[in-house]
Amino acid sequence: MSQQRIIGLTGPTGAGKSTAAQEFSTLGAKVIDCDKLGQEILDTPDCREQLCRAYGTEILGPDGTISRPKLAEKAFFAPGASSRLNAITHPLIMREIQERTSRFFSQGTSAVVIDAALLFESGADTFCTVTISVLASPKIRLERIMRRDGLTQEQAQARMNAQKNADYYAERSDHCLDGSGTPASLKEQTRLLYQKLLEE
Repeated sequence: MSQQRIIGLTGPTGAGKSTAAQEFSTLGAKVIDCDKLGQEILDTPDCREQLCRAYGTEILGPDGTISRPKLAEKAFFAPGASSRLNAITHPLIMREIQERTSRFFSQGTSAVVIDAALLFESGADTFCTVTISVLASPKIRLERIMRRDGLTQEQAQARMNAQKNADYYAERSDHCLDGSGTPASLKEQTRLLYQKLLEE
C-alpha cells in the first residue's frame, strides 16, 4: 500500500498553481484550498469573536457576519494590524487543515494537497511530507495576471513585486514544476510527479 502523503503546493501568482491543484484533484488527491479555507474560517463563531475583540464590532456587517471590506480597512492600514490578524486566523486555519487531513486519510485517501500561496510563510509546510512549487518566467506571469485580472502592466508588476521571487520558492521546495508552458504541459508534469510520489 502506498504511503499517505501530505503535499504542500505553492508558487507565485500567475505561475500556474491553480492548474496543478486542479490536476492533483483530477488524479484523486484531496485538495485543501487555503485561500478558500481562510474565508470560511472568518465565518466561524470562534474567529468572529476573536476578531471583534481585536478590531471592534464595527467590522461586522448588517447580518452579523464579518464584513471583508471593513476588516481589510482595519487589518491592513494600521501599523502591526495585519500581524494581529494573522495571529488570530493562522492557528485556526492550521487546526482545520490538520482536522481535514486526518479525516481524508481516515476515509482512505492516499494523498492530501495543501494549496497555499503562503505555504512557507505560514508554517503550513511543517505539516507536509513533500513540498512543490509551480514557477514560471516573470514575462509569462505578467501577461497572465494582466489578462486574468484585467490589470495594467504597472498594477500587475506591483502585485508580482509584493511576492517572493522564484529563488525563494525553489530553495525551500522538494520539487518544482515549470508553469511557463501550456496548461497541458503543466498537467503532464503534475501527473508524472504525483505518480512518482505515490510510488516512493
